[in-house]
Amino acid sequence: MKTHFLTGLLASAMLACALPALAGQAPFAASAPDIPLSSRDRVYAAEQFSNTVSVTDPATNRLLGVIRLGDPQPGNFSPLYKGQVLVHGMGFSPDRKTIAVVSIGSNAVTFVDTATNKVTHTTYVGRSPHEAFFTPDGKEVWVTVRGEDYIAVLDAQSYQEKTRIKVPNGPGMQIFSPDGAYGYVCSSFTPETEVISVVDHQVVARVKQESPFCPNIAATPDGKQVWFTLKDIGKTQVFNARPPFDIIRTIDTGAITNHVNFARNANGTFAYVTVGGLNEIKVFRTDDFTQVATIPVGNLPHGIWPSGDGSRVYVGLENADALAAIDTLTNTVVATIPIGQAPQAVNYVPGAVPDGDGMAGLQTLGVAGQTAHLTLGRAGRGEGKAPTSVSLFDQGLIQILQASVTGLEPKKPYVLALAGQPDGKGALEPLSAFMTNPAGSAIVNATGPIRQIVQGDAKAARRYLVIAEGTAAQPGAVVQRQTIN
Repeated sequence: MKTHFLTGLLASAMLACALPALAGQAPFAASAPDIPLSSRDRVYAAEQFSNTVSVTDPATNRLLGVIRLGDPQPGNFSPLYKGQVLVHGMGFSPDRKTIAVVSIGSNAVTFVDTATNKVTHTTYVGRSPHEAFFTPDGKEVWVTVRGEDYIAVLDAQSYQEKTRIKVPNGPGMQIFSPDGAYGYVCSSFTPETEVISVVDHQVVARVKQESPFCPNIAATPDGKQVWFTLKDIGKTQVFNARPPFDIIRTIDTGAITNHVNFARNANGTFAYVTVGGLNEIKVFRTDDFTQVATIPVGNLPHGIWPSGDGSRVYVGLENADALAAIDTLTNTVVATIPIGQAPQAVNYVPGAVPDGDGMAGLQTLGVAGQTAHLTLGRAGRGEGKAPTSVSLFDQGLIQILQASVTGLEPKKPYVLALAGQPDGKGALEPLSAFMTNPAGSAIVNATGPIRQIVQGDAKAARRYLVIAEGTAAQPGAVVQRQTIN
């Protein structure tokens, strides 16, 4: 009897060690088992200017290659071009066998098999879709059609659009309660988040946003809270995930607040918020909303996702062409992996490759790995932390310029321009006019052979990037200028 009892205890202990703990990570429920980090997992990043999806092994923090969904400029200008443009959003199926990749410029949702990296289907929807995600039961894919006013609901087997859910103008992103009862849809053009019953597609509640520009939304694994970010005013709001769906907390997070997601570990459940204007991740407890860490990561952090066991979060660095891996117990960066151009959405898919090496169909970075980085500092204020980062993403002979502009006055017109002198004096050649948001920041783009101009060896022909007050027609005083190394 005693021997059988001890044997039973030993077997139970071994089984307990073999089974993962019940502490599920987003987007799964808290009751789901943790999935230990391994080389069967994959980290995917949707890369906007190289039109690629990078594929990283989290066990080695090594880029394995990219899935090329489209060509760079100017190849994608052709009227006969069939590839994808502005690869941006991403979600994955509950069985972790499929990722759904949204391309804003070509109005597409591309479905990719995670084991083979092969495109299995492409569905075209309305104008400028932003994000796509599977319902927790795996039966539908909801696509926010941000350029219009509806959610395109796709059948998850045929990938065909079967219905539409009418919402306010500019739906930004959707996520679901872990139990699959509700879909939460924030807006990028209207200051309102919709709560939708998944079973019948009916709007059951409306939550007021403090501003109209929400790019990202996430639900806690315990099903109690929904967090969404407000990029234009630099805030993050939290509301009750269940009726009455009331606002719980509004947090000032910083200029160009991008994405939010959650990780559960031995210390609790934490919200990780990417703050692009500060090049930081801010970490908050979800029980009392205290900030517990600030993590410097690199230029313009954007998408973020936890590993299947919550031990890591992975962050796409939009203006650094990199993926940062963060240890959630120490809240420190443990690896930075070079990937494609301007990563946007990031997904961590546990067990994405159940068999084999998962290398089929992957390509090298090629031109997508070529980017020049600059900074603009405050004019006339001496040295200091540069508020603006600039990336020049190579597209062959030309580049796409992207500036993450901060440190300016709110809601004022400015112009990004080329100056003939390092101090910004003299006539200016405007590249792109823009208006700052309420946080005094903006994302500014331009296209051309800019690297050759601002980093050229010929001193007589060289120009320097500056930001000036005013408009392209009437530029005023220079307020930021290129830092010369």
